[in-house]
Amino acid sequence: MSTEQEMSESQTEAEQMNQQDQQASESEQMTQEGQQDSIEVLKQELEEAQQKSQENWDKAVRVQADMENLKRRTQKDVENAHKFALEKFSKELLNVVDSLELGIQAASGDTPDVEKLKEGMELTLKQLQAVLKKFNIEALDPTGEPFNPEHHQAMSMQPSDEHEPNTVVNVFQKGYLLNDRLIRPAMVVVSKGSDKKPESGSKIDEQA
Repeated sequence: MSTEQEMSESQTEAEQMNQQDQQASESEQMTQEGQQDSIEVLKQELEEAQQKSQENWDKAVRVQADMENLKRRTQKDVENAHKFALEKFSKELLNVVDSLELGIQAASGDTPDVEKLKEGMELTLKQLQAVLKKFNIEALDPTGEPFNPEHHQAMSMQPSDEHEPNTVVNVFQKGYLLNDRLIRPAMVVVSKGSDKKPESGSKIDEQA
């Protein structure tokens, strides 16, 4: 084999080796780029999964809060239903109490029949009042107390020197509470400042 042929073959082998190295390098580069792309995709999928997980957690927390609120409202509604189930019946019963009280006040005379009638009505009234108390029905008799618009209904105003302004001086009709809820306001007369004008002599004395 001539020297030229040997050199040609060596050059060919070198070119082939260079091509193989170049191909290997390109293949390795493509592999690295593919791995990098896969990592980026995985990172994006992880972020999306974390975001979705947080959204689901927030929804679960809101649902739990709504369930707790619903539970509390339901319990309150049930408690109120038990506490105030007698409200309508109580209002009807109060009319009987009013009639007995008015009958006792109207009973006059010293005859035995009148006394027996009065005693019977008083006994019936006491029994009825005991029943009301048993079911937490409380009477409001605010004579002498400050006027309370939440529990009292003013029927008229009356000048008074004996009471502070806005004091209940008379009760036309008692009010009632059922478990601290107003079922009937007390009908009352409320005091106001006296209409009397100071005498001229007193003014002179004060100025003196």
